[in-house]
Amino acid sequence: MTLRISLRDGEKVVINGAVIRSSGRTDLAIESKVSILRGREIMSPAEATTPARALYFHTMMAYLDPDGIAHHHRAILEALAAVGRLTCCETGREAVATFAARAAQTDYYRALGECRTLMRLEHDALAEVAEEPA
Repeated sequence: MTLRISLRDGEKVVINGAVIRSSGRTDLAIESKVSILRGREIMSPAEATTPARALYFHTMMAYLDPDGIAHHHRAILEALAAVGRLTCCETGREAVATFAARAAQTDYYRALGECRTLMRLEHDALAEVAEEPA
């Protein structure tokens, strides 16, 4: 099955670890299995500032860097433990369980979707704490 993606001028995509930037509007048809992330899905190490964001970053690295999988697995487990301690709502617990199942099956791309859910929940929880009167 062919994967078709369109990139805006200057948009980045990572394909099997190679960073590619489009020059002009670009349409790609990918006809084999690859590890691919679009620019908006890519997180830098400096952006991994919370437990859920660290979980996303290390999962992304496991997806893009299979040669370093042992290191990435350890980092994922550490970040998942931190996220698990912060998860107190049912939606969060379900996202953690789904993430763990997908990561155990090495379905890292879909596990990243659960990380995005956890990052939203974490962001909302931190905003609530910031709004509470002292």
